[in-house]
Amino acid sequence: MLWLLEELGVPYEIVRYKRDPDTLLAPPELAKVHPLGKSPVITDGGDTVAESGAILEYIADKYGEGRLVPARGTPGYAKVRYFMHYAEGSLMPILLMKLVFGRVKTAKMPFFVKPIARGIAGKVDAQFIAPNLARHVAFLDGELANSPWLAGDTLTLADIQMSYPLEALVARAPDASSRITDYVKRMQAQPSYKRAEAKGGPSMHD
Repeated sequence: MLWLLEELGVPYEIVRYKRDPDTLLAPPELAKVHPLGKSPVITDGGDTVAESGAILEYIADKYGEGRLVPARGTPGYAKVRYFMHYAEGSLMPILLMKLVFGRVKTAKMPFFVKPIARGIAGKVDAQFIAPNLARHVAFLDGELANSPWLAGDTLTLADIQMSYPLEALVARAPDASSRITDYVKRMQAQPSYKRAEAKGGPSMHD
């Protein structure tokens, strides 16, 4: 969100909410902003918008003046639309599964449960997560072989939507291709990205 706002030069205010460390439930203050306690969420005048893709499209439509979205009917526009959905519909579920099952392997639990839980986690990783993740890595590597950015020769909304999933991919998949890692470095080198990170902190945490 912040990267897009910085790229477009839209003024904004950051409001931080702390979730319950045990349950990760939203605090009452955030639930008042959106009933699901979704984060990120924005308020703009009388509008409240949740879900990353919807927020990015809202900001681009209202403040972008045609920037970061190719003209309708062009191949670039179709690419942007695709990656707006692919990011959270296809890539993030696999990355989330890798995170969750990875934590199962190191979670504290009764000693007699550990071998069973870790065995299940290892089997799910080997038989489902790893091969699917490898398929995504190959797909994205192929996309980046065609152009420096996901939808062509210039930065678009697709790159901003894909920034977090690809940072997570590089962090959690050591076999990510050099094209993907170079892409993430190029993304992080953008002045607007650096300004967003300086104000909001890094998007990926240990």
